[in-house]
Amino acid sequence: MFDIERWQEIFDTIRKNKLRTFLTGLSVASGIFILVILLGFGQGMQNGIAKEFAADASNRIWVWTQVTTKEYKGLNPGRRIELKNENYDYVNSRFSDNLDKKSPVYRVRDVSVNYGKETIGYSIQGVSSGFQFIENQFLSQGRFINQSDEESVAKVIVISNKIKREYFKNGEDPMGEYLDLSGIKFKIIGVFGDVGGEREEDRMFIPITTAQRVFNGANQVNNLSYTLQPAESFEQAVVESMQFSQELKSYLQEVHSVAPDDGSAINVYNTLENAKRFYGLTGNIKFFFWFVGICTIIAGVVGVSNIMLIVVKERTREIGIRKALGAKPISIVGMILHEAIFVTAISGFSGLVFSMALLELVGPLIEVDYILNPSVNFNVALSTVFVLILAGALAGFFPAWRAAHIHTIDALRDQ
Repeated sequence: MFDIERWQEIFDTIRKNKLRTFLTGLSVASGIFILVILLGFGQGMQNGIAKEFAADASNRIWVWTQVTTKEYKGLNPGRRIELKNENYDYVNSRFSDNLDKKSPVYRVRDVSVNYGKETIGYSIQGVSSGFQFIENQFLSQGRFINQSDEESVAKVIVISNKIKREYFKNGEDPMGEYLDLSGIKFKIIGVFGDVGGEREEDRMFIPITTAQRVFNGANQVNNLSYTLQPAESFEQAVVESMQFSQELKSYLQEVHSVAPDDGSAINVYNTLENAKRFYGLTGNIKFFFWFVGICTIIAGVVGVSNIMLIVVKERTREIGIRKALGAKPISIVGMILHEAIFVTAISGFSGLVFSMALLELVGPLIEVDYILNPSVNFNVALSTVFVLILAGALAGFFPAWRAAHIHTIDALRDQ
């Protein structure tokens, strides 16, 4: 039942001790505010990392080579390791059941690219049809390179949206147009975009066979790229991916006579392995944020408890009079608890409102590496406030229990 006299007592007490009540409420509100902000940035980090890995296929494996750093089998260090078509073909055959998409990459060098009187200053790579999916690219126009292009050594090329905007102005359609690659005409068959943004659109693609045959690539390959078949769970996908990466590296080290402990000559980048590492780091950071936020809230709750002890001390004589007039212990407990819960609830919801409003207004504007749109689940934040109110009630209970069990004579003697 609503007791207006009880609420009048609470507001009278607050008015008499404005500064004390404000500082107590501020400590509680700041605890919720800090916790929500920290959780928001923890989620923002997770969003940012997810976006970074979304730029490529989630289970992408990329192989590149450098020079050897150790002597092995009588061969001196400093050898440049070069991948070959047969390496790519062997991996495709040996791991055919594991592979989903695959593509070699040959970088065409020392080639001038012209469209009419303009020179296009972007790189050219020879790839296979699977490269589009490995790089998580999408087509804006036309099509990507296919198996038929590779088999027929077709002189076709796929350009990016960025190149289209820069060199095909006034709404000019690039489809069917020709680019001059060192005097050889290549027909534009498609325009692609990349989920990773414009930084991934600084290149053009031609069939791998055409790149090797027309531009003196022989059977050389600069990179190998793969994605694996989907697994039932993330953990299983990580295990299978790491196993494939290790076996792939061991094979390449053996066939190219590279020391097993040479960490430079043959490099394998596994996005799943790195994703697991980053997500694990994010989880630890979020746990730390929870710890810091909860400690801040506990400090606020302890402040509430201390203030309630002071309130009980100040009102000891009043409590004695109430008991002498027949007030029951439960009413004494309720009087102290109401004030503790009221201060905690108002402060907690204030901290929640300000923190959520700040994240809502500022979060979408934050554009920092590995941090994207900091936000927090409202239900989680609201649940935290209710837990805080419960903690505030417990913080007020013990002083209230002490007040309810003060002997009437001792309370009346208190000065």
